[in-house]
Amino acid sequence: MSLKTFIRHFAIFTVQQALSCVFPVLVFSMLALSHLFTGFIPRYDFMLIACIVIQAAMFFGGLETKDEVIVICVFHLLGLMMELFKVHIGSWSYPEFAYSKFGGVPLYSGFMYASVASYMCQAWRRFDLEIVNWPGHWPARICGALIYLNFFTNHFIIDVRYYIGLLILYFFRKSTVLFHIQKKAYRMPVILSFILIGFFIWLAENVATKLGAWKYAYQHKTWAMVNYQKISSWGFLVIVSFIIIAELKMLKENIEEKG
Repeated sequence: MSLKTFIRHFAIFTVQQALSCVFPVLVFSMLALSHLFTGFIPRYDFMLIACIVIQAAMFFGGLETKDEVIVICVFHLLGLMMELFKVHIGSWSYPEFAYSKFGGVPLYSGFMYASVASYMCQAWRRFDLEIVNWPGHWPARICGALIYLNFFTNHFIIDVRYYIGLLILYFFRKSTVLFHIQKKAYRMPVILSFILIGFFIWLAENVATKLGAWKYAYQHKTWAMVNYQKISSWGFLVIVSFIIIAELKMLKENIEEKG
């Protein structure tokens, strides 16, 4: 490949990645601006309205498909379930008043998880992603279920995330993501993509807590950088998200082939 082609493909890759991040970027932008409206509406209520409007605008504007919206709604519900548990157990809190809080959790919080799904769905479509050497439906689904359950059970029994991590390394050791730029295919190990996305979400989480989206116990008096251990937490959330989206896309392809 010539240097000119590499530079052009890198520029396209950067632009497409940025477009894939439209929803999370808009959510963070609204977080940054939300304090301007506190005289009229509580911040968390403003964020809920803003997230719904952004999601509707993306769908009716053609930036998201119907299937992608369904996936995002699934992630919103899964995220809310986790938020209700984590807030109840005291892992973090949403200290500000809002009319749209349930069990101490503002309903907009599910969109933080949905933004991860939105990015993945957008990137999948824009780069025409393909998975090579997928470990199989049941190994992938079991790994995903174990990761999600561990987010709850680690408060009562030993945290087994690193044992699950060994399973991920074993089952996905040969899995590769193929992404296309101007019909040229590029490869990346699936495990590397998990780590990179998890790291960048951790960086975004630092911005979110700085803006007051939520607070950990050690951030109530003064803001502090989010614990580095959260990189692994986000990494595992990325794995769950990836598995769910990949399995749904494979299921849809099988249905269309049989239809």
